[in-house]
Amino acid sequence: MNELKNSTASVSTVTINKNEFDKPTDNIYEAISITAKRAVQINSEIKKELLEKLEEFATYSDSLEEVFENKEQIEVSKFYEKLPKPHALAVEEWLMDKIYHRNTEKDVQ
Repeated sequence: MNELKNSTASVSTVTINKNEFDKPTDNIYEAISITAKRAVQINSEIKKELLEKLEEFATYSDSLEEVFENKEQIEVSKFYEKLPKPHALAVEEWLMDKIYHRNTEKDVQ
């Protein structure tokens, strides 16, 4: 997940040239499908990492005071909130040709 911290993906909306985006597949729908699947993978990786880090702070008592006093947990959560969204990371990977893809239907023909 170190690549997330070093990513240049935007945290806000960015306009992308459609011709550049669908260039590897010559099909905008296929390109969107591939990046969407990668975004789901990235999201699950981020979620897993976040849950592992938050597990370190888990307390199994019902004390409400402990919830408000855990500043480290809040800092971890804020860090993950500031990361670029999974779809932005997937689009960045796609445009940098870092996503392996193949069309099995074309391979059969």
